[in-house]
Amino acid sequence: MKSAEDLVRYYSGKGHDGGGRLLAEVQQWPDESIERVHDFIQWMFPLGERSMFNPDAPILDQSAVARFRSDPKFGARLRISFARMLTFYGFELSDGPPLRVSPSAVFQQRASNWMSLGNHNHLRITRILKSLTILGLEGEAKAFFECLSDIYNSQDKRRPSISLETFRYWKAAVSRNAD
Repeated sequence: MKSAEDLVRYYSGKGHDGGGRLLAEVQQWPDESIERVHDFIQWMFPLGERSMFNPDAPILDQSAVARFRSDPKFGARLRISFARMLTFYGFELSDGPPLRVSPSAVFQQRASNWMSLGNHNHLRITRILKSLTILGLEGEAKAFFECLSDIYNSQDKRRPSISLETFRYWKAAVSRNAD
């Protein structure tokens, strides 16, 4: 398993993920690669617990969390990662104020790839929300959650695309402390 220091090097632009890729490279991937490759998300949006899908991915420790929260370069790179994933899902971020996430012009096309019950991207979204919250981008996480809430609340309840269970995970992800 890689260490939190490996993760810090990766987000510094000096280290590679478990697949030998630089962060800037992954941030520029086409949508097809983001959908097809499954071992990058744990590096792009790290958490403090082991991933059952990528057990070799690094786990955040307090030192790494402090680095993300205190170094503006880390926050900026994390925000680029977030913006890339928003584009993948068919959203856009506006700086506001207030900070807002909203469906983009290609939302319907992009949503057809992830808005279905049990889709693996729902787990990725949970990870993104939780990681942003832990690493100091609480405003971005809450803006994303608000947009997802609007979509969840407006879906056809007889044929939902997002389950209540998934929605509860998303809500819990933005409600956590960064401790």
